[in-house]
Amino acid sequence: MKKDYSKLGRNVIDLQINALKKVKKLIGNSFNEAVELLSRCKSKVILCGVGKSGLIAAKISATLSSVGTPSFTISASSSSHGDLGSISKKDILILISYSGNTEELKNIIQYANRYGIKLIGIMSKKNSLLYKNANIKILIPEVKESGYGIVPTSSTTTQLALGDAIAISLMKQKRFLKSDFKKFHPSGNLGKRLKTVEDIMLTKNRIPFINENFSFNRALKVINSKKLGVAIVRNKKKETIGIFTDGDIKRSIQNKENLKSLKIKSFMTRKPISVDKDILAAKAIGIMNEKKITSLCVHKKINKRKTIGIIHIHNLISMNSI
Repeated sequence: MKKDYSKLGRNVIDLQINALKKVKKLIGNSFNEAVELLSRCKSKVILCGVGKSGLIAAKISATLSSVGTPSFTISASSSSHGDLGSISKKDILILISYSGNTEELKNIIQYANRYGIKLIGIMSKKNSLLYKNANIKILIPEVKESGYGIVPTSSTTTQLALGDAIAISLMKQKRFLKSDFKKFHPSGNLGKRLKTVEDIMLTKNRIPFINENFSFNRALKVINSKKLGVAIVRNKKKETIGIFTDGDIKRSIQNKENLKSLKIKSFMTRKPISVDKDILAAKAIGIMNEKKITSLCVHKKINKRKTIGIIHIHNLISMNSI
């Protein structure tokens, strides 16, 4: 008969949920002070921990870097063998230790005190070395661990959650926007989700511009050369006044109009749909699907009559932007 470990698994998670509830209640003035101090940092934020706390420090550091605060970790064990040289006076140190008395952190604490480096301590004990020496003291609760009460599980969860809370609060304080986030995540699913129309639009000589007074045949030549199945119609002021599509061509032929004698402004679709260059590419695709069209003009800010680019559904798909 197979053993059922689901109850044990739920118990582990219950312990961590209880630990998170405790750390949530402890977030207060010292947390605010830490975020304010970090927001004024003109250099780097350096994290360090020992054992499992060291792994948590690495994750928090990575999160800080990804949301606009340059950060890296140092090894507590290697700090006494030259790594302390990577810490400058303008840096801010975050040391993580559940007990606050981890032997390997002593040299780093002494170095910070000697050179006046700001130190944020994350620990659970008030009578600890780290608590006594930190400029800003963030207490985490003493919690019940899983695995005979000795395996770092609940404690590391509280450290990680606290680090994420600091990173996101700092992001808001520094007004780090989606557009900024995109700069640090150009690839992968995040990069695709955050791409804007400006990132993928066709510009300059790739835009199929035609003048409103072009003949039908001349407009066809532009459409065929640009291979988008569409042309953007402008007046003499170079303002966009219409769009000439494959559908317009078919309707003109079916109506048996005198194509040679008429100018393109007689065939075009007026008031083409245009989107701002800063909207997400995914939103532009949604507009295309809703309106059942394959192309969109692109403008800058509120000047919709000044087309600066064009996007086509085929380009979006081929560039794997969705």
